Amino acid sequence: MKEFIIEENEAGQRFDKYLAKLLKEAPKSFFYKMLRKKNITLNGKKATGNEKLLKGDSIRLFLSDETFDKFAGSVQVARAYCDLDIVYEDADIVIVNKPVGMLSQPADDGTPSLVEYLIGYLLKKGELTEKQLKTFKPSVCNRLDRNTSGMVCAGKSLAGLQFLSRIFHDRTLHKYYLCLVKGRIEKDNHIKGYLHKDKKTNKVTVSREKSEDSMPIETAYHPLGSNGKMTLLEVELITGRTHQIRAHLSSIGHPLLGDGKYGDAEFNRKYAGYGVKHQLLHAYKLVIPETDQTFVAQVPDLFHKVIVEEHLEECYHENLERSLGLCKDDRRSADHRDVCK
Repeated sequence: MKEFIIEENEAGQRFDKYLAKLLKEAPKSFFYKMLRKKNITLNGKKATGNEKLLKGDSIRLFLSDETFDKFAGSVQVARAYCDLDIVYEDADIVIVNKPVGMLSQPADDGTPSLVEYLIGYLLKKGELTEKQLKTFKPSVCNRLDRNTSGMVCAGKSLAGLQFLSRIFHDRTLHKYYLCLVKGRIEKDNHIKGYLHKDKKTNKVTVSREKSEDSMPIETAYHPLGSNGKMTLLEVELITGRTHQIRAHLSSIGHPLLGDGKYGDAEFNRKYAGYGVKHQLLHAYKLVIPETDQTFVAQVPDLFHKVIVEEHLEECYHENLERSLGLCKDDRRSADHRDVCK
């Protein structure tokens, strides 16, 4: 007999969903049969599988070791280790400042992603165990392109995952990006359109008119400063579609500096001396009105170098101070770990 006590991260789900994770190699018919025969019980009683589990519930499996091992299989949850740039963390969620080059989610080729690094981070801290990974896996709740830097939110607990999933789904979390684009932009704008994705090329096109399989998109932007050749933009991502900011701004004549897929090749060549090999796009601010929290992460070093060299540093730091809620009488260096609550 094996007994499992439901922990906080496992509570709230249906009993049969839990069993499907615990006995992931078993057909559903097997554990329904075991439930009927009382070879699997909930708190010592016969169960149907549709019960909602509570913290502290006792699950007993009256199965041979050979049968359990056969259907439980080996736990092969990938993990990797690196120093994560943590912007914010509590018992349920963690916000990571993802660097350029890191994947947000696992890839088919086995390249480590932020998900694997997060699992490794929590295992090392002792906030996650190999046993817990059998029935619960922390995960990210939003994605950034591999070569886009900035904040990614992840749930450390089931409650954290549910909270983040809800505010992303309901769009009650406001996401702001910084980017350098071609040309001068002087006025705020809120642009709309339709985005169509070509799965074969992993490239999107933007149009003003709806077409088959296209999705509506909305992007708002606010120019922070311009040197006449390029503009530092703050962009609010109202809808979150694949490559939305890059494609949408390119479609109105303001491609991102360094963008090889949607950008302007000649514009990019002019600034190749800075070592820019990817789009300068950074998810720098998250605002959660529900909890009255604002999180800010500074741009990476290369992005900042271009800002300085192109004489846009003053407007960048003025915006950063404003985002952090700094007043004129209390100027301090804006570290990316600063959190305004």
